[in-house]
Amino acid sequence: MFEPVLLKNAARDNAWQLDVYQANGGYEAWRKVLNNYKPADVIGQVKASNLRGRGGAGFPTGLKWSFIPADSPSQRYLCCNADEGEPGTFKDKFLMEQDPHQLLEGMAIAAYAIGAHRAYIYLRYEFRLALERLQQAIDSAREQGLLGTNILGSDFELEIHIHRNAGAYICGEETALLESLEGYRGEPRLKPPFPAIKGYCASPTVVNNVETLACIPAIFTKGAEWFAAIGPEKSPGPKLYCLSGQVSKPGLYELPMGVSLRELIEVHGGGCRNGYQLKAVIPGGVSAPMLPADQVDIAMDFDTLAAAGSMLGSAGVIVMDNSASIVEVTKRTMEFFSHESCGKCSPCREGTLWAVKILRRFADGTATQNDLSQLHSLCDNIAGNSFCALADGAIMALRAALKHFESEFTERINARATLKSEGGIDHD
Repeated sequence: MFEPVLLKNAARDNAWQLDVYQANGGYEAWRKVLNNYKPADVIGQVKASNLRGRGGAGFPTGLKWSFIPADSPSQRYLCCNADEGEPGTFKDKFLMEQDPHQLLEGMAIAAYAIGAHRAYIYLRYEFRLALERLQQAIDSAREQGLLGTNILGSDFELEIHIHRNAGAYICGEETALLESLEGYRGEPRLKPPFPAIKGYCASPTVVNNVETLACIPAIFTKGAEWFAAIGPEKSPGPKLYCLSGQVSKPGLYELPMGVSLRELIEVHGGGCRNGYQLKAVIPGGVSAPMLPADQVDIAMDFDTLAAAGSMLGSAGVIVMDNSASIVEVTKRTMEFFSHESCGKCSPCREGTLWAVKILRRFADGTATQNDLSQLHSLCDNIAGNSFCALADGAIMALRAALKHFESEFTERINARATLKSEGGIDHD
């Protein structure tokens, strides 16, 4: 039976306090690293674990750390992406509220590995309880010599600061995050150069997600081989799945990477509510293409979902039963992306807005066959042509809705045509 790793302390009373965390093995990994590992060895162990980024992209974490130039004279930085703006996702918020020291310990090990003495937690503005508990955790860790100068008697120093964002979804993208952290408008940067070469304040920087960093302590307490043996070979480890929507038992579930989507929904989530039948599932936050009910016998890992035309993303699993309108779901999804576009490039700024206008015609019953053709045309013209991945994510969601449920869009058109023929509509 799988034993929780990331949520092992979640049910303990006052789990966010330092004494509770340490009483259950907290900061043992940090002590072990400082006493026994050189920075290059830490990176080697993370590479051996095959930990892949839990923020959505799934990039190998150890490889990302290794891109920091060893001979750079510039100060290095570590940034924790705690923005978590993807609809359907709430794992990072829970980790920061319930077990902030686990994140801090992971950050400390990561900072040591890349030679960073300053680290930032880029926190979503709305996460007030997380802010309170993270700051309390930082303060208590400094008091105990786990952060600050001469940490645990070593010559390593590390200060961790919290930076609250202004509520912009685009700042979940790592270069937009860095722009915002520096005090500028949150817009993505042109890459290359990548943050590992020229990141925060033009210095080498690593940006990792909360869940990614929270995985680090277990790699050093239990071993890289142990971590790599959980789940599929190419994307192993424990994984947090955010289950929401029209499901009987929504919540946060920790399971091995690669668990079946059907098992997650039916066994752990109790299936759809009130006897309804499953219609579709968004497997990784709203930017992940939805899958119809007949495709849920699939492993929830990066490679398997990508091969099926979707993605694991943030593992924000949104369940829709047969009472859900795919037209309405798609409209709301595109409204979100259009609202959150930073406006930097026209395919995203204009294209998502046009998609919203068309989808609103489908929703209010005034769409025509030409509107359906225009949606397909917008998908072709926007995909791959925007400055960052925001518009691509929006279009992947729209394309999946059209691919699997175009009949629902056609039904709206036919309903209009029927009404018009009966004299109910007197305009085009």
